Amino acid sequence: MADFLTVSFLQRALIAAALAGGLCSVIGVFVVLRGLAFIGAGTSHAAFAGVTFAYLIGVPPMPVAIAFGLATVWITGLLEERGRMKLDVSIGILYTATMALAILFIGMMKTYNAEVYGYLFGSILSVTQEELLVSSLLVVAVVGVVLLFSKEFFFIAFDQKMAEASGVPARRLFFLLLSLVALTIVVSLKTAGAILVFALLLIPPSTAYQLTSSLRGMMGYSVAIGILVSCAGVLLSFRFDLPTGPAIVLLATAVFFLAVAFSPKRLRRLGPA
Repeated sequence: MADFLTVSFLQRALIAAALAGGLCSVIGVFVVLRGLAFIGAGTSHAAFAGVTFAYLIGVPPMPVAIAFGLATVWITGLLEERGRMKLDVSIGILYTATMALAILFIGMMKTYNAEVYGYLFGSILSVTQEELLVSSLLVVAVVGVVLLFSKEFFFIAFDQKMAEASGVPARRLFFLLLSLVALTIVVSLKTAGAILVFALLLIPPSTAYQLTSSLRGMMGYSVAIGILVSCAGVLLSFRFDLPTGPAIVLLATAVFFLAVAFSPKRLRRLGPA
């Protein structure tokens, strides 16, 4: 184990996994509390459509992926805010539309491009130093904003109308939270792929929810679980020649069911009256 940890591309993969797993776990707490589970799936496919478009026109993929992701969450938020469509319906429409765009862009490519499919299924072992640097900067930016507005984000996650009545700029903060979700997904695309990345947003915080009733504790458990399963998934995939994205997600799922089985909340309910 110690020998192959000295391999440079594996070191980069572990750092990328820790960044993606930790960041998804932070933002995922608000996603779970606010009931935005499906938005991760829609935004990940929108970001993938941006990646395919970038490769089609020959530009760097990350800025285009960010643009597609942000456009999707903002349109979704606006449709819900104006009462024209429920959030899950608008996400579902944009989910299918952006995936159709991605397939269209792939079909327009004249040659097969393996890098595109790395963003769809995950290709963390091929993360470059440059991609790692960009991801690190985005992680610092997102975490910085979360730390700055954590109390407000928790407030709007529980009750946005009450937050507005209390003088909190809930509308702006909600769109800011949606933007952070989009940035988080783009950072994590290369780790788990567009198909599985939203699982990283949901499973660690959902697991943490089983273990504690404290918001601070939920955030701490979520980040610890996200980083642990992401790094362990990378090591397992390298050791046993497994696809990295599925290894991370299945490991996280196993931890979730263990948490459900031994949840202090559940054990208290089953205990003596």
